[in-house]
Parts: sequence; C-alpha cells; structure tokens
Amino acid sequence: QVQLVESGGGLVQAGGSLGLSCAASGHTFSTYAMGWFRQAPGKEREFVAVISWSASTYYADSVKGRFTVSRDNAKNTVYLQMNSLKPEDTAVYYCVADSHFSSMYYNPVSYYYWGQGTQVTVSS
Repeated sequence: QVQLVESGGGLVQAGGSLGLSCAASGHTFSTYAMGWFRQAPGKEREFVAVISWSASTYYADSVKGRFTVSRDNAKNTVYLQMNSLKPEDTAVYYCVADSHFSSMYYNPVSYYYWGQGTQVTVSS
C-alpha cells in the first residue's frame, strides 16, 4: 500500500525557516513527480512546489525564491525547505505524488497520492 508521510511541521516566527520531509513507501517513486500543496483555514488547497523525476522544479509565485523543493530517490523522500517564512504561509502542508508529470502540475487533480498533512504555523 502506497503511503506518503510528512514530518517537520511546527511553529516558527516570521522570518524564520522550517524544513518538511515526506517519506514515501509502498512503491519506488524515483520516476514520479512529487511535490507540495497547502491549505489555509477557509481557503482552497493551493500549489506550492513540485519536482519531476528528472529534478526539474516548479514553484508558486508566492513562494518562489523562499522555498526549495528537492528529492532523494535513494530514500524515496521529498523535501521542502522554507525560508523567510511569512504569517500567510500558515497552512496544512500536503505531500503529493503521481506517476505522470502533468503540464497542469499546479492542479490538485494531477496527483493521485496524498499525505495526511502537517501543520505549519508562522507567528507575526
């Protein structure tokens, strides 16, 4: 059974940094697109970042230059390093994966596998 398990969420002050990890199990994800979405209270789920099997990366404009997505295929793990955090980054962050890299990588429907989410709270 495929599972994505996020870790690393927590509370941080504005301007600080936080790193998230997502460990995948039940399949070899080296050829999968893997990434991150987030959802703040009362808002729709939104795209954050994605990394293709060939390590091409794509970011939402709101996080570009502050967040970095990376992967370690040997560990079946994808990471999200978040720097210069802002209160508006507060959300539940979800790890995602799919066997295909879609041109609509920013759309939640492009991902079959989802983690359970991890809370990130940025205080002002």
